[in-house]
Amino acid sequence: MATAQLSEQEILRRESMKKLREMGIEPYPAPRYPVNATAKSIVEEYDAEKGNLTDVCIAGRIMSRRIMGAASFIELQDETGRIQVYVKRDEICPGEDKTLYNTVFKKLLDIGDIIGIKGFAFITQTGQLSVHAKELTVLSKSLKVLPIVKEADGKVHDAFTDPELRYRQRYVDLIVNPQVKEVFVKRAKIIDTMRRYFNDAGCLEVETPILQSIPGGATARPFITHHNALDIDLYMRIANELYLKRLIVGGFSGVYEFAKDFRNEGMDKTHNPEFTCMEIYVAYKDYIWMMEFVEKMLEKIALEVNGTTKVRIGDNEVDFKPPFRRLPMLEAIKEYTGVDIAGMDEDQLRETCRQLHVETDPSFGKGKLIDAIFGEYVESHLIEPTFIIDYPVEMSPLTKRHRENPQLTERFELFVCGKELANAYSELNDPVDQLERFEEQARLKSKGDDEAMFVDYDFVRALEYGMPPTSGLGMGIDRLTMFMTGQSSIQDVLLFPQMRPETF
Repeated sequence: MATAQLSEQEILRRESMKKLREMGIEPYPAPRYPVNATAKSIVEEYDAEKGNLTDVCIAGRIMSRRIMGAASFIELQDETGRIQVYVKRDEICPGEDKTLYNTVFKKLLDIGDIIGIKGFAFITQTGQLSVHAKELTVLSKSLKVLPIVKEADGKVHDAFTDPELRYRQRYVDLIVNPQVKEVFVKRAKIIDTMRRYFNDAGCLEVETPILQSIPGGATARPFITHHNALDIDLYMRIANELYLKRLIVGGFSGVYEFAKDFRNEGMDKTHNPEFTCMEIYVAYKDYIWMMEFVEKMLEKIALEVNGTTKVRIGDNEVDFKPPFRRLPMLEAIKEYTGVDIAGMDEDQLRETCRQLHVETDPSFGKGKLIDAIFGEYVESHLIEPTFIIDYPVEMSPLTKRHRENPQLTERFELFVCGKELANAYSELNDPVDQLERFEEQARLKSKGDDEAMFVDYDFVRALEYGMPPTSGLGMGIDRLTMFMTGQSSIQDVLLFPQMRPETF
């Protein structure tokens, strides 16, 4: 970075870095430092009566300091929190040379610098647990100025709250807004809980291709890339469903995957072009079994992450205690529109959309017309966890027909606070029916529906070898994390959400 682009404070920090080196102090020393304690462990383990923790070695970032002549206090922050450190000139400089304190500590160190401290824990005269420094080591010089929150005249200054800056510079966000870290700790706990739940159910975690010759398993617009060696276009996967079901054909009784999926579509508070989806497939089960499986799983996650099944999501308190409401899709549309669309053909559905003032496109087939009505009139009412079940066959090209009504499918979507959280089927395992539905998707694609599915002949061939009755589930991990942590934007549960490139 050119000097002309640097602020005055940044220039001073670079000069301090240079002076440290001139004094023989490397501002970025060899990486190993013998840390044996954290801010949290000191708070939890120190016993003033026992006088323990006499040999503490911690490392962290300077977040504030008060220099008072020959003694100073600094606030040190590590991964677990903050703790006060007492620095006395004659303690860290026992000989005649007081340069380390008078020059290095007082003049060349700044807020944001990472240092190591060796010393002992004690309680100050004001009753605050602190670390008495016996040795100080510079571990990393910070050349940028942290936006540390300051208060003056009743106003807050330099708070790092701008969403775009926070998402672009997540590293700064995590430093100055340490509460943000808790969201990602909970995210990891959610995934760990799910993984243990699936493993206990006898399922195997697997990996499937991200680069695919046919983007299958969902109706979505894919990203396209090119493989130079093979000289072919490939697609970033939009779902991992068809590969997982191939494994069921191959003899696995239950498989799951936490997958990075990619969809070249719009971005908003609940959608990011790159997202994490968990999909699981279990042989000899159906969608009714899967509903019960999901209910128990979400109850377990809520208890593990928050200690209660009740979660605050925006203005709503949602309870993940089973059982959840089960509402057939066509009944839901009738309940919230007063219109019974059962048995309507495409022209009748298009006219119904016109009468209900639902926006449509000429490329929409029956499935998308029904989905448009449902999205406009029903979704926002589904606040408590609700299974919308028994979708029309036109909306579900990979789903087994309903055992009692062949115009419907054995499918559910789970909605919470007006948003879809999970999608599940009794999987279609009839290869002839599957090929016909793929061909119908091809017809829609020819009409201009760029989200319609491709015909995957290899998947049809796999089904021809025989796939047992199977239930499958897909669940968005990002959205689940939003619900379990009370976040309103998907960007707040992604460490590095997609952004427009910066201009430097």
